[in-house]
Amino acid sequence: MPDYGRPLRFGVFPTPEAGKLDEVLALARVADEEDLEYVGIQDHPYQRRFLDTWMLMATVLAKTERVSVFPDVANLPLRPPAVLAKSAASLDVLSDGRFELGLGTGSFWEAVEAMGGPRRSPGEAVDALVEAIEVIRLMWSDQRSVRFDGRYYRLDGVKPGPSPVHPIGIWLGVGGRRTLALVGRTADGWVPSSGWATPDRLPDMQARIDEAAVAAGRDPAVIARIYNVWGAIDGTGGFLQGGIAQWVAELTELAVEHGMDTFMFGPSEDPVPQLQRFAAEVAPAVREQVTRHRRG
Repeated sequence: MPDYGRPLRFGVFPTPEAGKLDEVLALARVADEEDLEYVGIQDHPYQRRFLDTWMLMATVLAKTERVSVFPDVANLPLRPPAVLAKSAASLDVLSDGRFELGLGTGSFWEAVEAMGGPRRSPGEAVDALVEAIEVIRLMWSDQRSVRFDGRYYRLDGVKPGPSPVHPIGIWLGVGGRRTLALVGRTADGWVPSSGWATPDRLPDMQARIDEAAVAAGRDPAVIARIYNVWGAIDGTGGFLQGGIAQWVAELTELAVEHGMDTFMFGPSEDPVPQLQRFAAEVAPAVREQVTRHRRG
């Protein structure tokens, strides 16, 4: 699997528990102050212990100055894409360009349905995602009014706006054959998680993205590869469970052999001190190792 040569990025993937708000905001401050690039927040509106992701993202952006924020990833069945596009553009304007859009097909269909959302088959969920991307981009366009007539979503002369202040990336948190091809054809990034997109699965998944990108006339290197990883520094052993040297070696391998360029850390214990060590000791060393590798 090639190294696409993209700049390395690092961030934190906090769990948006209402009862741990102080901890979540502390993690965002560490990311902002210690030169990490992103805060990614999962979106499960039906989870009673979780804060609303969009309200939390707005709060994080208001309390930080430099770090960018994105939903990791937005729950499309419960977020109509035209409204989602306006929310994303609004956060981008309010934060002076510090917002990206992670987007998924949806899951946990019983919970989605219990909250009033649609239950979709796997094929329907993919088709709806394809339509949603078109709707979102129309809503970010500079056209006076836009129309779209799809099976799942419609626009009937709506006037787009406000415009984002920077080109917001659409990053897809997907893993199926059709959706990986969709990443390659049209998305700006891919957001898998190490729990289901394990390192041994990455080569085949990356290849599907790259084949679709080339077939669509795109350079695969324009697609960001964002990897959600869980673990503990100085943990009990196993993947991303060892000391600093192990973390540096494994993340470096993921970058130079598996093509991942952004690492979103979900600490499995002691989140704030773990993130501080990640920012101070792991991320700089990985950058150094990858730079050395690229220079040959």
